[in-house]
Amino acid sequence: MIHAFPCGTLPLDFLGTLRARRNAAPLEMLAVPRQLDAWFVEAGMFDAAPGADGTDLAIAVDLRESIYSLVAARLDGRPMPDRAIAEVNRHAAGLPVTLRLHRDGTTRTGTVAQGLAALARESAEILGGDDAALLRECARPECTQVYLDRSRGHRREWCAMKTCGNRVKAASYRARQHGSSDM
Repeated sequence: MIHAFPCGTLPLDFLGTLRARRNAAPLEMLAVPRQLDAWFVEAGMFDAAPGADGTDLAIAVDLRESIYSLVAARLDGRPMPDRAIAEVNRHAAGLPVTLRLHRDGTTRTGTVAQGLAALARESAEILGGDDAALLRECARPECTQVYLDRSRGHRREWCAMKTCGNRVKAASYRARQHGSSDM
């Protein structure tokens, strides 16, 4: 598996394909078309790779960044940028992923455009609905993953406990141990 899905919300996990956004050199997880294909399959959106090309990849990255600008505006309490709203709406109007029923189950297939349409629609639902108030950014300084805080009391701090939460807690523990050994 190439990609991580800590949020449980596909559009927000899609934002995480650019890791450590604030670093001088963020890690781009959608550097080549096959990585976009892998994301769709690993996310469970498609059963088989849609066959992305360079143009599809550029469109996907542009949509990802438009969604991120909308999320960042919501997090900062600023108005959402009109250009990003228009971009999400344009994609949201696209065709849905094709779901086919078979005797032994279902298959999900489609084009990159259909996958992006699904991400745009879900983004619009999050950003335009009550869930927008639940948007949070991971508290680990090196992480810029955004998630919906559905925890009781809305006090979740990390995108995922098994990754960022453990790293922060381990670093804190080491700092306490190092501090106590100096005495």
